[in-house]
Amino acid sequence: MIINSLKLLIFIVTLVIFTGCKSTLTVKGQFPTPVVNKLPYTLGVIYDSDFRDYQYTEKDTKRDEWEIEVGEAQLKLFNTVLPAMFTDVVSVTDIKNKQNYSIDIFFKPHVDELQYNVPAETKLNMFEVWIKYNMKVYDNAGLLLADWILTAYGKTPTSFMQSQESALNEAMVIALRDAGAGLTLKFSHIPEIHNWLKKHANK
Repeated sequence: MIINSLKLLIFIVTLVIFTGCKSTLTVKGQFPTPVVNKLPYTLGVIYDSDFRDYQYTEKDTKRDEWEIEVGEAQLKLFNTVLPAMFTDVVSVTDIKNKQNYSIDIFFKPHVDELQYNVPAETKLNMFEVWIKYNMKVYDNAGLLLADWILTAYGKTPTSFMQSQESALNEAMVIALRDAGAGLTLKFSHIPEIHNWLKKHANK
């Protein structure tokens, strides 16, 4: 009886230890609306389930176990930035599903990679975050028009935050804002998109 009780106690203690090592963060933040000249087109934006529900899970057993839920925050970012860039933005499930809208071009973002460093790794008492997005644009016939990589970076000192969670959240938000700024500034300068815009300028 004593042995069984001891085994149970060891199991509970072990469970508590391992549970305590796991941290979950749902990224929350505000994203400013960019002030830019709108492109006079209707954009069909495709957010697949991988993008909507994107979650990073640390798989390296040598690092602290973090689960970072980014999907909701990046949806909020893109739903703020894209309507500032285009006359009209329509959410569609896929290119074939236009839902009776007259869509000029389609846009589909995808998270290729997310990386982060914690203060113990940076040696600078700060969190760092990198996000690599794969951006694809299709014409209204569904043909791939442009495919490029957009990288974003954010960092924040932990000394300004009350907890590791708030510090990492702030670094994530800064990285997302960087992605929004990069998309706003670079979109029209992607060569294939630039040529498409010139071709359709007088239509």
